[in-house]
Amino acid sequence: MAHTLNEHQSRLPVAQATVLALPPSSQTQDLRPRLSALDTLLCGAFAGAVAKTVIAPLDRTKIIFQVSSKRFSAKEAFRLIYHSYMKDGLLSLWRGNSATMVRVMPYAAIQFCSHEQYKRHLGGYFGYQGKALPPVPRLMAGSLAGTTAVMLTYPLDMVRARMAVTAKEMYSNIMHVFVRISQEEGMRTLYRGFSPTILGVIPYAGITFFTYETLKKLHTEKTKRSQPYPYERLAFGACAGLVGQSASYPLDVVRRRMQTAGVTGSSYVTILGTMREIITKEGFVHGLYKGLSMNWVKGPVAVGVSFTTFDITQGLLFKLHQMRYFTH
Repeated sequence: MAHTLNEHQSRLPVAQATVLALPPSSQTQDLRPRLSALDTLLCGAFAGAVAKTVIAPLDRTKIIFQVSSKRFSAKEAFRLIYHSYMKDGLLSLWRGNSATMVRVMPYAAIQFCSHEQYKRHLGGYFGYQGKALPPVPRLMAGSLAGTTAVMLTYPLDMVRARMAVTAKEMYSNIMHVFVRISQEEGMRTLYRGFSPTILGVIPYAGITFFTYETLKKLHTEKTKRSQPYPYERLAFGACAGLVGQSASYPLDVVRRRMQTAGVTGSSYVTILGTMREIITKEGFVHGLYKGLSMNWVKGPVAVGVSFTTFDITQGLLFKLHQMRYFTH
């Protein structure tokens, strides 16, 4: 998360786009919005938290299927959700969501801000300072941003996966997960599955950012409007998420198997070994792409909620700054 003003305006609420509107002759400059980096961090973190909370039951169900040998289907997914609800109550569908919040808020903030920094540095390096990046640097910026966020938050993702697939009697809270894993399996276990995660996030983040920003750029060039409508933003984000998820999904399955090996009794140690075992027992498509169709359902929902929340929160903060309710 250095480009033209039109691209930059496309991610701002209407109020900001109006304030930043300039004549065409001025639109090659890389002008910044009136919000600070801290404001942007807060907006991104809040948007990520809201989106993840909305899709948490589907996300938890997907993880359970990813780490088991049971064949995925919409009927089985619904049965699992219903069984969890009847056995442990409504809140059980959000089990592990507290760990998700602890991870997703810093993850979203770090990824968005580092994306902006990488775009600025790559723009200067390739001679595109203040202009839209060409395709390759644009892809690089997204990949580097995703890699940076994963490296700084990975243990929290490990904890979230453990809490999602275990009964509440095994782990009572986030700290309990950290303590038990450290004592019983060693600190290195907190980074089990790190390699497939990095290998997966490089194409996922790169393709997702690249697709979304490319669609916004093409939209601006075609319509001459500086900002997409909310439903257009949802469509662009949904397309970007679907393409990115489809490209990197097998590594996501491998990551989950390696993360939860300590509680499922499996012996997943290496990436290739895990892939080989999954394909042998479950097949290529049904094993490595298990739960992908659920991602195609929850992905657009998550992206839509995330972008809508981000725009509303950013617009509110911008107006508060304008009215001088608080200053940096």
